[in-house]
Amino acid sequence: MIVENLNKIKASLVEGVELIAVSKTKPASDIQTLYDAGQRAFGENKVQELVDKFETLPKDIEWHLIGHLQSNKVKYIAPFVHLIHAVDSFKLLQEINKEAKKCNRIIPCLLQFHIAQEDTKFGFSFEEAQEMLDTKEFVELQNVAIHGVMGMASFTEKEENVREEFQTLHNYFQLIKSHYFKFNPEFKELSMGMSGDYKIAMEEGSTMVRVGSTIFGSR
Repeated sequence: MIVENLNKIKASLVEGVELIAVSKTKPASDIQTLYDAGQRAFGENKVQELVDKFETLPKDIEWHLIGHLQSNKVKYIAPFVHLIHAVDSFKLLQEINKEAKKCNRIIPCLLQFHIAQEDTKFGFSFEEAQEMLDTKEFVELQNVAIHGVMGMASFTEKEENVREEFQTLHNYFQLIKSHYFKFNPEFKELSMGMSGDYKIAMEEGSTMVRVGSTIFGSR
């Protein structure tokens, strides 16, 4: 069943959009099933769960940390994480840089923006991100690579609200690319869209969708 769901989602993707199968709270056996069906990118939002799964599952899985990340937990995932989606402060970025250096790695990251109307979601405002990107301290970080931006739309039935928020994030992506990463081909990811709104997100330029319940069933 979940393989069937996976294939349906893949068939609905716009060319060039990557699917991150959000496997949080799901057993390793489900991930293995999808791995056997060809899926390689999986998203988790809790560090301990991610570490446990990394240890038991195939080593060529690309693990994406998509949830809020506390600075004191970075060290546990630094040796192997493929992409950290939710970088929402300079303090966190400094910590990722520090731990990446210890592992002799450059860790790819996305800057998370607060685009939703709900207060509960984390993320930079555009001004905060600009302020950070303009600092000498940011430029001196050698062991992180900013590959793009990420955001979550409001949890609402109103499609026009969701669309507007995705358009806002797309604008942020373009402005930041043109101002700070113009000559950096790595800065190309716009991670937005989940089970309920990924089709709208793709229409608004998403390059990476994070889909869980539509594949695995509701939690």
